[in-house]
Amino acid sequence: MARVTIVGAGSIVFCKTLILDILATAGLSDTEFVLMAPSRRRTPQVERFVKRVIEANGLPARVSVTTDLREALTGADYVIATLQVGGIRGFASDYSIPLRYGVDQCIGDTLGPGGVFRAQRSVPVMLELAQGMESLCPSAYLLNYVNPMAMVCWALGTTRVPFVGLCHGVQTTLDLISGYAGVPKEEIDFLCAGINHMAWFLRLQHGQQDLYPGLRQRFEEPGFYVNEKVRGEVFRHFGYFMTESTGHLAEYVPWFRKNRQALDLYCDEPGFGGESGAYYRWCASVEERHSDTDLLAGEPTHLPPRSIEYGSYVIEALETGRTFKLNGNLTNRGMIANLPDDCCAEGPLYVDRTGLHPAIVGPLPPQCAALNLTNINVQRLAVEAALSGDPEHLVHACTLDPLTSAVLTLKQIRDMVSDMLEDQREWLPQFAGRSVRPTPTISIPPDVARAQVPVDPALAIMARFQELSG
Repeated sequence: MARVTIVGAGSIVFCKTLILDILATAGLSDTEFVLMAPSRRRTPQVERFVKRVIEANGLPARVSVTTDLREALTGADYVIATLQVGGIRGFASDYSIPLRYGVDQCIGDTLGPGGVFRAQRSVPVMLELAQGMESLCPSAYLLNYVNPMAMVCWALGTTRVPFVGLCHGVQTTLDLISGYAGVPKEEIDFLCAGINHMAWFLRLQHGQQDLYPGLRQRFEEPGFYVNEKVRGEVFRHFGYFMTESTGHLAEYVPWFRKNRQALDLYCDEPGFGGESGAYYRWCASVEERHSDTDLLAGEPTHLPPRSIEYGSYVIEALETGRTFKLNGNLTNRGMIANLPDDCCAEGPLYVDRTGLHPAIVGPLPPQCAALNLTNINVQRLAVEAALSGDPEHLVHACTLDPLTSAVLTLKQIRDMVSDMLEDQREWLPQFAGRSVRPTPTISIPPDVARAQVPVDPALAIMARFQELSG
């Protein structure tokens, strides 16, 4: 019997999906689930539902609830992390304060000011979780679903815990490609690698047929292009199709959300397709409508087919030895040759009873690696901020963020970060007593003459050259 601990089990719908996947897996129907969250506000709903499923299907599984992390980790074989520090209040700060300064985010959980600050809330808690695993269940695997995926997994790479970051971006993008190419998903052979939410489909084949020429042709048809304008534009100019939707991808690059004209042209899909604050507003509406509702009370108790989430397949491979191939997030360590060794890379790996085995991808096309690096630079500084508690690195991370730097000046970025830090202090113990260093505002009256300072020799030479050539 495998003991699976879910930390953040108050994430009701997602937790339900993962548990049903595991119970529907041959060889895992006797799993013992431990549901852990800081409070019992929602976990009893999940516990009651799982007990009904176990009874209805005559399964030998077990489920229990705790608020004690040590109790939850003791003896665990697998730990699944689905937590969100700060809840809807923290998310509101991630979205509303940057918007006040002019940084318009659609999702705001991966990069940008929202992703940087979500990392500050998440990383210390995840490192505490890893420290507990090293002590209480040192051979257990950590399956991470916590965002921002790349930053959290980068930080986990500094620990001794075996982990993999799991996302569904590759699976859902492959569904899209399948529809565009008119080829069943299961018949497509592919190689996809890069970083989380910005991985590239390097090869797409159906038997001996290269699917890329047809895919490029489809994206020049208005009916297809209009559904994925941002991803379509990046595809056109960089040559490879990327994971993640228009709403997400537009936040990771400087071209599509920097002003109203760009937003109206490229991010005009409603909802998660690009609408400002779409994910925050959806989460807030769910919180408001269902804060006191048992969401699982009327759910059917039969076991549905497994979802596209990788979690149950990873556990199945480790428990039974049935080899499973997936795209996962790990410390790079040479998997992708032209990305930093210490960053979190997303690429192909195999899982069996002996563990996680990443494949060697080699170098990405140089333009693809270069775009990944613009995000990796932000991730590195955000992780450094979370580990060191130096608020200046928060400024540095947001200053290098592609979207933020396309919209704001350096001083505006510093002021925005200061406001966000003060608003979120209750969840950021690593910055206790430390604030963003203010910069003075210098106001120059129009009648003040320039100081007599030495002239830059290069400027003097250029001026003389212009004079002589004029």
